[in-house]
Amino acid sequence: MFKHVDYLQFQAKPEKPDAFFAAKLQELIGGQFGEMTVMMQYLWQGWSCRVPGKYKDMIMDVATEEIGHVEMLTTMLARLLEGAPSETTEKAVAANPVLAAVIGGMNPQHAIVTGGGPMPTNSQGVPWNAGYIVASGNLLADFRSNVSAEAQSRLQTSRIYHMTDDRGVKDMLQFNLARDTYHQQQWLLGIEQLIEDGFTESGIENSNGEHEKDFARRTFYSFDPESTAGEGRWARGQSLLGEDLEYVPDAQPLTDDKPLGPAPDPKLFVTYAGDMGKGKPGTGAGAHGQGVANVVNKIKGALD
Repeated sequence: MFKHVDYLQFQAKPEKPDAFFAAKLQELIGGQFGEMTVMMQYLWQGWSCRVPGKYKDMIMDVATEEIGHVEMLTTMLARLLEGAPSETTEKAVAANPVLAAVIGGMNPQHAIVTGGGPMPTNSQGVPWNAGYIVASGNLLADFRSNVSAEAQSRLQTSRIYHMTDDRGVKDMLQFNLARDTYHQQQWLLGIEQLIEDGFTESGIENSNGEHEKDFARRTFYSFDPESTAGEGRWARGQSLLGEDLEYVPDAQPLTDDKPLGPAPDPKLFVTYAGDMGKGKPGTGAGAHGQGVANVVNKIKGALD
């Protein structure tokens, strides 16, 4: 059960409408790393979590908070679109008639599709995609994905923060930036907690470890003769599993196996090296050979 409180978690009050900026703000709502993504990612992780208590409760708490963040952003965007498109178009024409002619003063879908409201899309109008989310059922793997999601979200919020001078917009984005900062730490601390509680022992870190190619799990392969990657921590010393790391410069193939597929079904008419010079029917060589034979026969017939 979810409950809704009829107040925003933090205020979303722009100083004035700005339909141009509203089009950019769509990225923070329905983009790959927008609030819709982390909202749905955490909800699915929470619903799928099989560890009752603090882990499931924590995931559901942050998931519910993200629902509120989507509400904050959609409210802000609707207020930025106030008076559009007419007001925005007039300003654009005065400043740059060509620009107004090209984009009509705003994202046209904000006027045509939603009647001056937000959309579940990115800044280019591409619909939000459920394929953006990660919910594997393994908390360690999922928490790592969550750190990345929050980092990307914070990066994009930081970029868009400098695309407006509106103090009201900046005020809300300052809150969002701070929450992204905390949520990154939350998931990192959650990983520490999982390790402390023993949920990683014999888990994803070592799953099927006895079947791994021993040399391959501790080796860095470099494929550029001039690479300096061997200077990094990942290529020297001990691995996180306590094994000695090995650096292989100018790596060479470990097999004589070449990437060539098997002979195709003749009915698929695939060009195949095994047909070279044979002129089989159904191949390029066969078609060319049959064409030549037809021409020769016609000439012979004419001469006779």
